[in-house]
Amino acid sequence: MTFSLARVGALCLRYSYLIASSWPRLLELVYWPVLNLLTWGFLQTYAMNAANGTLFAAGALVSGLLLWEVLFRGQLGFSISFLEEIWSRNLANLLMSPLRPVEFVAALMAMSLLRLVIGLTPAVVLAVAFFGLDLARLGIGLVAFFALLVITGWAVALLVAGVILRHGLGAESLAWTVLFLFWPLCCVYYPLSVLPWWLKPLALALPPTYVFEGMRAVLATGTLRLDYLAIAAGLDILWLGVAAWGFVVLMDRARAAGTLLSGGE
Repeated sequence: MTFSLARVGALCLRYSYLIASSWPRLLELVYWPVLNLLTWGFLQTYAMNAANGTLFAAGALVSGLLLWEVLFRGQLGFSISFLEEIWSRNLANLLMSPLRPVEFVAALMAMSLLRLVIGLTPAVVLAVAFFGLDLARLGIGLVAFFALLVITGWAVALLVAGVILRHGLGAESLAWTVLFLFWPLCCVYYPLSVLPWWLKPLALALPPTYVFEGMRAVLATGTLRLDYLAIAAGLDILWLGVAAWGFVVLMDRARAAGTLLSGGE
């Protein structure tokens, strides 16, 4: 069968109905980005008025927070849409339908973007209104940073989906926690130079590290580091390839172990 946009669209429509029919789902999309923004934004305002205010000059803290939310919400939006199928015991129906795995993944990616836009739009508006965030200062780099972080989130989410298929809902907590393992290494709020030497190789293997370093370079000097973007893009391709391979392997093992259709609430 060829790739079908109609099947992808039908699945996206299903997820859109789920979101639109539940105000708690809509509230959750907006609640955490706004809460994090206000908490860290006011911290930055205080720090910039203090003696060591240069630590957070040029809005680096708020910018780092919003870019972290892009990474985290991109991954979580993918994972939540996938978990919706397991919670509702609908995964078996999808696997028996003409829907291909690549179409399923494409729909999950599309819904990840929709959830991300819904969740971050209020936070960005508040960041501009309350904390003087200057999106124009990031320029075209903002689009690149956004795309690179979303792809990283998708790679992580795809691998997590495979683990959940293989090990069941006992592994669903990974959808909320796995990215926080990388948080200290991604240099979200501080430069790479802060890390001890033995952690730097691990940090340099993560695409987000180059995004956050590039963000600080733009804010501090006005220079967009194309070398950082190129390295991050290359690592993203590698990560996505490994995640896709891992997803296929874990799905095959779930079939062999008989756990593929045993999930549910």
